[in-house]
Amino acid sequence: MLDILVYLFENYYTPQACPDADVLAHKLAAVGFEDDDINDALGWLHRLAQTTEQCSPLSALSTSDSHRVFADHEYQMLGSQAIGFIQFLESSGTLPPALREIMIEQALATDDSPVSLQTIKVIALMVLWSQQAEIDHLVFEELLTDDRIRMSH
Repeated sequence: MLDILVYLFENYYTPQACPDADVLAHKLAAVGFEDDDINDALGWLHRLAQTTEQCSPLSALSTSDSHRVFADHEYQMLGSQAIGFIQFLESSGTLPPALREIMIEQALATDDSPVSLQTIKVIALMVLWSQQAEIDHLVFEELLTDDRIRMSH
């Protein structure tokens, strides 16, 4: 599924440039992705859209002094690498509270426990991409440091 998400990032400048789910599924199958992975990726993107809608009221809150405390079950499921990376993105100014919460929800929805650094980077990339967020060049490079994440645009 992560390969599909990276493929979408590489091939579609914005989420709005993606075709609807049926057409996208056919295109992904034609490129060689497996049906189960396509269904997982499309489901993940659908949950991302739902979570984004639910977290939109958070974007109006002040970000100057917010601090996220992780519950024990979140810490267990996410793991220290994922939480550390989320905190890195926050401290760099890349991840405001609303996007942080979206990212945490999406990470908790994966089968990866604890969430690997590679997975949290792809989730961060997709959350930022879905919001068309401005990303500092150095942070962007950090998101792409994994061998599985390639850049074609």
